[in-house]
Amino acid sequence: MPRLVLFGVIIVAAVIIYAVIDCIMSRADEVRSISKVSWLFTIILIPVLGALLWFLFGRPTGGSNGGSGPREPRRPSAPDDDPEFLRNLEIRRRQEQKEAELRAREAELRAKEGRGTQNDDDKPGT
Repeated sequence: MPRLVLFGVIIVAAVIIYAVIDCIMSRADEVRSISKVSWLFTIILIPVLGALLWFLFGRPTGGSNGGSGPREPRRPSAPDDDPEFLRNLEIRRRQEQKEAELRAREAELRAKEGRGTQNDDDKPGT
């Protein structure tokens, strides 16, 4: 029986400590119902009930912004993880490929025109 009581005390202490740390770490504008300082006093002065009330009515809901608005999108950590960067890279690669094809066609046309004018100049006039 004493082991069971000791186990219960440890669990209750862990829940209270977790509630206090969670309350301290949460942003003041995200805390629900009452102010952050009031929640700390409630958790400490009414240990078990205060912690339970914190988890039910005071704790911010849903991530870092408390569920009060749209989440800010997560930014990629490297350029090759960024879809927009990869899309722009692909567009740039295609444009450079088209420009290279155009230059090759222009050079081919110039070469044909050069041969055509030389042949016309070499012909005797009538």
